[in-house]
Amino acid sequence: MSVTIGVDVGGTKVAAAVVAEDGTVVSETRRDTPADDVSRTLQMIMDAVEELAGAHQVEAIGVGAAGWIDAARSTVLFAPNIAWRNEPLRAELADKFGLPVVVENDANVAAWAEYRFGAGRDVESMIMYTVGTGIGGAVIMEGQLIRGAHGIAAELGHLTAVPDGQVCGCGRRGCLEQYASGQALVRLGQVAVAHVPATAPILTQLTGGDPEKVTGPMITDAARQGEPASVAALADIGKWLGLACVDLVQALDPAVIVVGGGVVEAGDLLLGPARRAYVDGMAQRGQLPVAELRPAEMGNTAGVIGAADLARSR
Repeated sequence: MSVTIGVDVGGTKVAAAVVAEDGTVVSETRRDTPADDVSRTLQMIMDAVEELAGAHQVEAIGVGAAGWIDAARSTVLFAPNIAWRNEPLRAELADKFGLPVVVENDANVAAWAEYRFGAGRDVESMIMYTVGTGIGGAVIMEGQLIRGAHGIAAELGHLTAVPDGQVCGCGRRGCLEQYASGQALVRLGQVAVAHVPATAPILTQLTGGDPEKVTGPMITDAARQGEPASVAALADIGKWLGLACVDLVQALDPAVIVVGGGVVEAGDLLLGPARRAYVDGMAQRGQLPVAELRPAEMGNTAGVIGAADLARSR
């Protein structure tokens, strides 16, 4: 059985797994990420790979990292949550283990897992949004990841949703990330607790009336219990996400749009409003075949499975 190792590097953890050709996780491990220490982060990755490679005969290593990866899928140009700047990650791992290595953006590897084994496995073209604290994105057309001339295509969270809107961490204004992400959801919950607590009795009780204590999971739980402000907050970010899908369908005409990431645990509280805004926004274009909006299926394993499979198909 051909197996490869997939590594998912985030700001708080390094997850690694041995993955079979059919996407099955054979073995897995994890380490904490010392995000402010480049050498220790690299050592955690190497330790995790060494543990798995010592017990399995692996053919290649794939790494998914939150950041901008160069066109050669070799160097992490910039990572917002890890102190990587022009980090030659592929060369460092290849030198250590003597195996082929592929380095890819974390949203791309998650999308690849969905395309190969999850919500997009029955199509050739799909777009994926990963909706967490921020918003990542990936585009797969005719079976190929669209990476762009410099390797950093599909930053879908940083397309403009509102001209001259909210200031974004990327330095621009009005990015989708400011309206449809986990941080946008929390901001709406905070406003409700601070200014209209009567609409947010559950959040107000959970936080003791302190808006700074509001979290995304709190809002999702409160919305499941029918709290008006929390239901409205999820509906609001769903609306913005649905409208963003309209623009991408007009530009790329994919078969499927997959929505993943932690915020999607809200289910139809998020996806219902997203679908309504998407359908309404299509207008006459909606009379023709259009992409179906689907929730992601791979969950927390998407990163390691996608990275491992990309390493196999390098």
